[in-house]
Amino acid sequence: MMPVRRDLRFNLPQERACDWHAQGSHVTHFFNALSLLFPAGERFFMDSVRNYRDQIDDPVLKKQVLGFIGQEAMHTREHVEYNDLLQQAGLPAHKLDKRLWAILNFGRKVLPHSYQLAVTVCLEHYTAMLAGLLLEDATRIEGSVEGYAQMWTWHALEETEHKSVSYDVWNAVLKPGLGRYLLRTGVMLATTLTFWLIVFDYHVRLMIADRKRGTHLRGVWRVVKYLYGPRHGVFPRIAGEWLSFFRPGFHPWDHDNRAQLARIDGLVAAVDAANAATPGMRRAARRGVQAAV
Repeated sequence: MMPVRRDLRFNLPQERACDWHAQGSHVTHFFNALSLLFPAGERFFMDSVRNYRDQIDDPVLKKQVLGFIGQEAMHTREHVEYNDLLQQAGLPAHKLDKRLWAILNFGRKVLPHSYQLAVTVCLEHYTAMLAGLLLEDATRIEGSVEGYAQMWTWHALEETEHKSVSYDVWNAVLKPGLGRYLLRTGVMLATTLTFWLIVFDYHVRLMIADRKRGTHLRGVWRVVKYLYGPRHGVFPRIAGEWLSFFRPGFHPWDHDNRAQLARIDGLVAAVDAANAATPGMRRAARRGVQAAV
């Protein structure tokens, strides 16, 4: 699977930044909280893989790493602009973004490169799980404002496309054995706790900052059902795939959902059509597709 760098622009109506999701503002802010993690987080991912780029001998994996970095760079750019919309809507987006940059910059200084790569492997598994759920269950985002839905679908597709790259780098550059397994699984436990605490904190802060919209009791029930519902909640749906990470022979493509990638060309065409139909949109309507080389 060769990741491809796609330079897409999306029509994100500024006035809908706080309630673009079909299930209301509380669910919207769950996605918005995730968006706030991406600029700092994806830079951390890119750097942790770059640390080992010179140790990779496989020419195919080298190309995959370049594609991975190219895709993450595009995701970072788009989420920076998305998060600017949240700031313009009166939410503390820049403050929360700076907080995560500080945390991850501290991690760069004190953590060994192997630990940083392990964190990336774990968080890439999380992005792959959440992306797979969004792609495989249409109810996750259907009926939402088109530009936002397109952006999240694009991000999910590309996270799926490159979901094994950091793990393949991990296997290529770290010595096999019990130590590697214990580092990977131990970091997953620590990362799980840290990741969801930050997401929960950011989600709550966004909802509090946006409390003027009202209907909070109904909205809280919707987001609880969306995240924790026993049949369709996010957490119950990803639990099995999360546990699979702890198998000694785990690989990200054990959950083979590459059939979803057939949607990419259709999505690109739809984004082009939306941009052509709104020439006065906030952002330049342009696209370029470059193969990762």
